[in-house]
Amino acid sequence: MRLLIFGNSGSGKSTYARAISARHGLPHLDLDSIVWEPEQIAVQRPEEDIAASLAEFISRNATWVIEGCYGELVQSASAHCTELIFLNPGVEACLANNLRRPWEPHKYASLDEQNAMLSALQAWVAGYYERDDAWSYKAHRAVFDAFPGVKVEHIEATEYTV
Repeated sequence: MRLLIFGNSGSGKSTYARAISARHGLPHLDLDSIVWEPEQIAVQRPEEDIAASLAEFISRNATWVIEGCYGELVQSASAHCTELIFLNPGVEACLANNLRRPWEPHKYASLDEQNAMLSALQAWVAGYYERDDAWSYKAHRAVFDAFPGVKVEHIEATEYTV
């Protein structure tokens, strides 16, 4: 089993991926952990380092769960997955989930630092369906539609089952 879970920030990717990983004993890669410089806020690692980290995780593990919003990485990992899961519950659900998000110590030194970034995150999330970048609905939809294998799109958070 090699599951690739993607969608907008706040769509439930991390929660869903952690639950599947725990239930099936699968290695789990949160793409945030390879995209951003450790202990720095919003400082992206060099693209070649990100790609190398993804390739290493995939080659090191026969089974896995990978999750994230990064379209170019989702596209790359999709060539290796056995199932694609697109979490697309809508902007309102994502915004509400972000407001309930607990402190993420792997991303922020403190809850205050995380909260200081919340308004920027919410504005970015709100533009998901209008943006035209690699992390947008348009990019995610293209990956999902082009994938020839087993795939599922969840349009309501209540549909998520592990």
